[in-house]
Amino acid sequence: MKSPNVTVIDYQSGNIRSVTQALSKIGSSSNVTDNHDQIRNSDAVILPGVGSASQAMRELNKRELLVPIKEFIATGKPFLGICLGLQVLLDKSEEGDTDCMGIIPGTVQHFNTTQKIPHMGWNTVHLNSSHPIFNSIADEEYFYFVHSYFAAPSKQDNILGITQYGNITFCSVAIKENVIATQFHPEKSGTKGLTIFKNFVNLR
Repeated sequence: MKSPNVTVIDYQSGNIRSVTQALSKIGSSSNVTDNHDQIRNSDAVILPGVGSASQAMRELNKRELLVPIKEFIATGKPFLGICLGLQVLLDKSEEGDTDCMGIIPGTVQHFNTTQKIPHMGWNTVHLNSSHPIFNSIADEEYFYFVHSYFAAPSKQDNILGITQYGNITFCSVAIKENVIATQFHPEKSGTKGLTIFKNFVNLR
């Protein structure tokens, strides 16, 4: 089987080098770009994310990336959002009162907890249902998180995985048809994170 053409979207808000290195470790080449046609013609697309929602949306809008991203998603091919790349898929973020992409219904909220913010380090993910991207990964497996805001999808069907932090249970894996997005960083999550990427590039 021909290796999939994997695109990592470059919008100056992502942990791109770590993501491409992780893909390389599983034997998958990748193309880092903000070119609209290359995004549309990809076999799979990854939207990484580090930083603030307002800055991310400014960069996405400046590069006019919202339309090609939505056109790619409409093809039904695999799309993966990571950390901030999950949050900007929702309707709105409390971070900077930012309008986001509106792909997954819901909002992004700041942690209201006595626990240390940001939520940083290893934590478990409980899966509400099975999905091929978690093949060979046990329920309640540990992944690496760094974030001060969390996604709150308005529809339960869009919540694939949940994580507990202090008194808050939040969505750590969101899903909508061919869109999968993780609040944790698979590229920082060791062998289990590499398994996430391997399963993702093998989705068809």
